Amino acid sequence: MADSRFFHKVDGLTLEDIARVGEVTLPEGIDKSRVFVDVASITEAGENDISWAFIPAMREPLSQTKAGAVIVPEKFLEFVPAGVIPLVSSDPHRSYGLVASAFYPHQVEAEISPKANVHETAVIGEGSCVAAGAYIGKNVVLGKRCDIRPNAVIEDGVQMGDDCVVGANATVSHCVAGNKVYIYPGAHVGQDGFGFAMSAKGPVKVPQLGRVVIGDDVEIGSSTTVDRGAMGDTVIGSGSRIDNLVQVAHNVKLGRCCVMVSQVGIAGSCEFGDFVVAGGQVGFAGHLKIGTGAQIAAQSGLMNDVPAGSVLMGSPAVPRVEFMRQQIAVRNLTKKKKSAE
Repeated sequence: MADSRFFHKVDGLTLEDIARVGEVTLPEGIDKSRVFVDVASITEAGENDISWAFIPAMREPLSQTKAGAVIVPEKFLEFVPAGVIPLVSSDPHRSYGLVASAFYPHQVEAEISPKANVHETAVIGEGSCVAAGAYIGKNVVLGKRCDIRPNAVIEDGVQMGDDCVVGANATVSHCVAGNKVYIYPGAHVGQDGFGFAMSAKGPVKVPQLGRVVIGDDVEIGSSTTVDRGAMGDTVIGSGSRIDNLVQVAHNVKLGRCCVMVSQVGIAGSCEFGDFVVAGGQVGFAGHLKIGTGAQIAAQSGLMNDVPAGSVLMGSPAVPRVEFMRQQIAVRNLTKKKKSAE
């Protein structure tokens, strides 16, 4: 069970509730009104808990679990002990996330701290919380149930939808955001892009006159920076997840449900399709077009456009099969050299 000092939990959910929110299939004839009180790991769960198993290494602990019900793929049914209710899912990890979120919903206690600095023209939606030390500028519009944490700064004119979170010490400027946007502590959204005209007389600053436009259900990790556009907007598509320590430069456009893992660096004006995934420390040169569904392995370096559905590795990045061949060739060359010596 999660520590109640830090997490708010509902009292319980029926199997019918769990099936609905978790997108799982219940066995025939099961009592849908049975109540479960928590989620727990496969080895620690008790008879009133929901657990999950979806990777081969979990088959053995699954066969010995004391959980009341388990979320599993159909191929794991043979490992579910007698008396344990199997909740079959085509995507058990997703189903577990949905069920755990239902047991532990994000809760906002509506309050505007007297120690917050809120401009008189700001509009703050019903049920929102603004913590001590937070700054809300003039003409800011926040939706319902927003959670603005200590020392967060939301500068003039920013608009954010319902159920948004701005973490401690994060800053947001020149931004229009949708619903359920979570900006983690220390992230910075909407500051100047790295815009300079280089000349023999030295660099000259070029005004950054765009915005950051964020869709619905987006997360931007701690210490990540998202620069506003130079001319036009930087865009983060709905459903995208940006990890900690990521750099998104001016005029970058991410499609829907893109995932950028820690320390990714995206140079200016790159355009991504939907469902692009980049592993840790991937670097993108400027003005690239990355096709829908592309997958880029960690520490790859991208200098050319990427067709949709590509799987790339290496620096400079090449298709996965070619990368593997290169590695084998290099290994064979070093073996020959050692033999000659």
